[in-house]
Amino acid sequence: MILELETRVTYYFSKQLQMPFDQAIQHVTAALATKGFGVLTTIDVQATMKKKLGVEFRRYTILGACNPEFAHEALKNEDKIGTMLPCNVVVQQISQGTVDVSAVDPVASMMAVENPKLATIAGDVRDALKQVVAGL
Repeated sequence: MILELETRVTYYFSKQLQMPFDQAIQHVTAALATKGFGVLTTIDVQATMKKKLGVEFRRYTILGACNPEFAHEALKNEDKIGTMLPCNVVVQQISQGTVDVSAVDPVASMMAVENPKLATIAGDVRDALKQVVAGL
């Protein structure tokens, strides 16, 4: 009898933090900076849902993080890769004093791009983002 194990490819990695939401945003932004990432965009999903749909939603912010060195290398090797930049990092309120931080796995998102030169770059970005999330 052969057992087949289900292998699940995840497109993110995450960690829960015990801290207020606004403090978590600052903490994550500072942690990203230690690995050369800046936050290019900040999307307040809660405010957008309220404004556009009139619905209440939990605190949920998408940080568009970019490491210029990695981005430059990726763009040199694939001119349309900007469609997949920046790397999104989500900070969302789970309960009072608990937030979840999730970062995209660039290797998973690059699977759709058939360019072997990006594999190394995506792996390097993955390692850096994993270190950021793990160190929170």
